[in-house]
Amino acid sequence: MKKLFTLAVCLFTVSTLCAQTQVIAHRGFHATKNSRNNTISSLQHAQDLGVYGSECDINETKDGELIVIHGPKHGPYKNVQEENFAVLRATKLDNGERVPTFDEYLIQAKKNTKTKLIIEIKSHPTKEQEARVVKNILAAVKQHKLVKNVEYIAFSKYICDQLVKNAPRGTKIAYLNGDLTPEQCKKERYTGIDYNLNTLKAHPEWINKCHELGLTVNVWTVNDKKDMQWFIDMGVDYITTDKPDVLKRMLKDK
Repeated sequence: MKKLFTLAVCLFTVSTLCAQTQVIAHRGFHATKNSRNNTISSLQHAQDLGVYGSECDINETKDGELIVIHGPKHGPYKNVQEENFAVLRATKLDNGERVPTFDEYLIQAKKNTKTKLIIEIKSHPTKEQEARVVKNILAAVKQHKLVKNVEYIAFSKYICDQLVKNAPRGTKIAYLNGDLTPEQCKKERYTGIDYNLNTLKAHPEWINKCHELGLTVNVWTVNDKKDMQWFIDMGVDYITTDKPDVLKRMLKDK
């Protein structure tokens, strides 16, 4: 009986360690043939790969349409937030796809909810607009019945604060900008940090501190295998990468 108990503890420990770091595809899994970041195909590829999450960027156009595109530039247009949707839609992306609407992206997300949608809400010129964008994104997610299948990230502290105020209880909200300590993020009621790899390398102690405070740690954008291994060894919860297939293989081998 004692041997069985010891074996069970060892198996639990190993499984826990293996489950510590999850893969998030940066703007979808676009490093595939005929794909491009923030497209329906990049989301579908991330779902097919079977990673934890697929990140996407949301902007609001001049006429109020929520679109999935990093921005601010698109083709000849300097800022997607200053153009009408029809104009942007008419310009094809490099792979022939069109800029997807947020609704279209959510429809694809529903086809395989094992891969969570990590929604980055881009900063907008005014607080009033950012509040409206947050409200409309939350409403769309609710309408598509994906509340439990999405997480949110933002550089704008105001957007994060609006999410804390208006999102359903239990929603994951991580701050991107890198200028707040774990203690400050906890005080603001964010559920985690999502910081650039150089920021976390400069403050490796923040990883343990976040875990002590019950916060998650995501790091972006990690494409070098040595960096991937360093953050795996440091025990971060998520790694956001343009090479989700490479990272997934590394985690599997480990």
